Amino acid sequence: MALPLLEYKPTTQNQRVSSFGTADINEDTPYIYRIETANSPSEIERLIWAAYRQVFNEQEILKFNRQIALETQLKNRSITVKDFIRGLAKSERFYQLVVTPNNNYRLVEMCLKRLLGRAPYNREEEIAWSIHIATRGWNGFVDALIDSEEYTQAFGDYTVPYQRKRMNVDRPFSFTPRYGADYRERAGIVKTERDHSWSYISSKKLDGTALLAVLLVMSAGITLLLVLNWLGINTGF
Repeated sequence: MALPLLEYKPTTQNQRVSSFGTADINEDTPYIYRIETANSPSEIERLIWAAYRQVFNEQEILKFNRQIALETQLKNRSITVKDFIRGLAKSERFYQLVVTPNNNYRLVEMCLKRLLGRAPYNREEEIAWSIHIATRGWNGFVDALIDSEEYTQAFGDYTVPYQRKRMNVDRPFSFTPRYGADYRERAGIVKTERDHSWSYISSKKLDGTALLAVLLVMSAGITLLLVLNWLGINTGF
């Protein structure tokens, strides 16, 4: 039996605060892609690539990752944008690129940003959703986010998700690395503080060993000179 989603208290974030007048319409407002306004094949293509950028990340927009069957269905209007986003997040390529290398906490952070357009509220929310992944699986987690009331209110059936109310001081979610620090550490891509500490200790051990070797050589040389002098052999020193 799957566990229900644990309760957590939302914290204040920009997208939870009502705007006044045209506060949302400024240089920080992303272009919003809606299929209702896509009246030509080129506009549909732009919407599709916007969906890929949102779900797969800016660094992973490759033709190899395309889901042609889903694209065709969307172009024929046989599925909604919401279903297209769901299909991308459940695709085998997304699973290989994003799900496999990351732990559940990292997946929660990335998918809240990419599918709901916001960061996690707090650690409690990350824990609640990570348990949801563990008990209901990846597809169940994706369905829970996309079928949520929050997604419906923010994007509905026809809008590509976007980072809601981003300020220009914030890094765009679309540039969030798909690899977490733990994966990069295991793969040797980056050195952690622990690695640097070990390198420092190793270098100190190496310095101590080298010093001991020099002292032993000097001691042996002095001993040899003393023995030769005792035997009456002139060494020239």
